[in-house]
Amino acid sequence: MATAPKFRIDVDIHKLLMNAPPEPVQLPVSRGMTLPEPVFPQYPAKLSDPGPESPPASRNWTWPQVRRKMRGWLFPYLRSRLLPGDFHPITAYLFVEYKCNLDCWYCWAYNNQVKGMTEDIARRSIDWLHDHGCRVLALMGGEPLLRPQFAHKVVYYAAQKGFWVYIGTNGRLLRPEVTDRLGDAGVNVYNFALDAWEEKPSLPKALVPVRKNLEYLMRKQYGYGYMVFFNINICRNNSQDVRQITEFAREHRIATDYHINETPMLEQDEHFRHLSENPTYIRPEDWPQIDALVDWLLEKNQAGYQMVNSVQRLQEMKAFVRMAGGADLQRLGWNGDGTGMNGDVAGKIGNMPGIVQDANSELHFAGWNCRAGQNNVIIRTDGTVAPCFPMYPSTFDWGNIDRHKFAAPQLADMKKTCQQHCFSTLNHNLAYCYNDARVIKFVWTNLVKNRMRGGARGFED
Repeated sequence: MATAPKFRIDVDIHKLLMNAPPEPVQLPVSRGMTLPEPVFPQYPAKLSDPGPESPPASRNWTWPQVRRKMRGWLFPYLRSRLLPGDFHPITAYLFVEYKCNLDCWYCWAYNNQVKGMTEDIARRSIDWLHDHGCRVLALMGGEPLLRPQFAHKVVYYAAQKGFWVYIGTNGRLLRPEVTDRLGDAGVNVYNFALDAWEEKPSLPKALVPVRKNLEYLMRKQYGYGYMVFFNINICRNNSQDVRQITEFAREHRIATDYHINETPMLEQDEHFRHLSENPTYIRPEDWPQIDALVDWLLEKNQAGYQMVNSVQRLQEMKAFVRMAGGADLQRLGWNGDGTGMNGDVAGKIGNMPGIVQDANSELHFAGWNCRAGQNNVIIRTDGTVAPCFPMYPSTFDWGNIDRHKFAAPQLADMKKTCQQHCFSTLNHNLAYCYNDARVIKFVWTNLVKNRMRGGARGFED
């Protein structure tokens, strides 16, 4: 079996990003700020509304809800196109925790020694983002609901300042009373992570243990006005689970978003289980079953299932599992003519849009206009910043919420390499939609043609 690399990015850029700078990254100095106590309930009628027993045939959005979506997404986009400068965040990811109540074996956002974000950092982060025109805030972890009272305060404060608020969660801690408090505070979207139907070793994010919480969350969305979608990570050991969760989502009119399991771009600490120890990572012998699963998802996508992923993005999953990057392709058995990639599959992949073969016969993604550090930013629990998720463990100094140090030349140089290896759905979606023609088409289709009916769909729909 192939030996897994400790990281996927090229060695030289890895040294730049992971070798500690001469001076440690400066942390923001505490100002002792706090978050206001949320008013609860703000909407007693919504609190007492049990929601429908079964999902309605269509979802109709009110004009205040439409305005809030536009204020969150459209207006910051227009601002970023019209104002000078390179840093105009549209999406921001606030890592309120790096601890987690579960241990998914593929995940590197897990360190139970890291302290959670303070109220001082949270409030100042939201203010800093607001001052830079950002209006989309995602609470991330770890598990962001480890401290539900803290999450309630963050959502309440961000919503009061006009943010479109998004929470990524495994759902174990999303008890009905937490759902009500966050819904009342103004959350807009739940990214509900599910990888398996029944909990299994290595994949604890399962539907059965959270079903009661999930059913309450789904019913209450129609009163509070938020959306729910399932975030599903395709691994070597959950193909049947992915199908089962997809059909459950279809039955309950919930959108789905799929990721392909990745080895880490940057080297991780000793907690992380690498491929040789890890049953979740896709190996060459798994490619046929992954191809079959992706083909099934493509069929369902084209049949009208609500999916955030585009058809092209799903197709590219087949390519990505065969592209470990650089010399790792050789360790995966690819000898340059495709015979190590199951017959003619490599040739088909090499001819896909966005996939290129360089002078060393290595397959990788072509440049795809990554917006990390320009229109996307992450804020670590300590208030330091980085351009994107894969760069969370980097020791490179991009500054903090008092003063960022994002520089267009450095980001452009880094992206020459990291774009070739990155399959981030979030950043690919942002890059894809950072296009005036696509934005105009999307607004026309959803605002005028569809009158903002329905749930989450891909940007092409």
